[in-house]
Amino acid sequence: MATNANWTIVFDDKIVIKNYAEGASEGIGYFISDDSFWSDSKFSNIWAIQHGTSVTSDQVEYRDETPHSSFADANIGEINQFSSKWDLAHLAKLQYNWDNDNAVDSDGNSTETDAEKITRLGARPTSYSS
Repeated sequence: MATNANWTIVFDDKIVIKNYAEGASEGIGYFISDDSFWSDSKFSNIWAIQHGTSVTSDQVEYRDETPHSSFADANIGEINQFSSKWDLAHLAKLQYNWDNDNAVDSDGNSTETDAEKITRLGARPTSYSS
């Protein structure tokens, strides 16, 4: 499999990973629970994908004895079908983190207004795009 790819997709685990080279603070993977997406027939023989190293070293690995191929030669669409799902999962994580990053006293009571929270953290994330 290619090394240092920007994106890694593992079909059995239903995980899409945005690797450090693509701008993630570290390799961050999300489980994508969309069974209808993963069960698309064009993915039926794919085990894993490494994408984003270069056109010649991107790889699609197959479940059977089919030789590995480039992402382009696999003819399975664009990488954004995976990255957009990662973006949605990452936005949900950013929003969760923002929602739960509250200044509280020792009793767990909030010590800041909404405006103060926005000043401290910035606005609540409403979009994310890789």
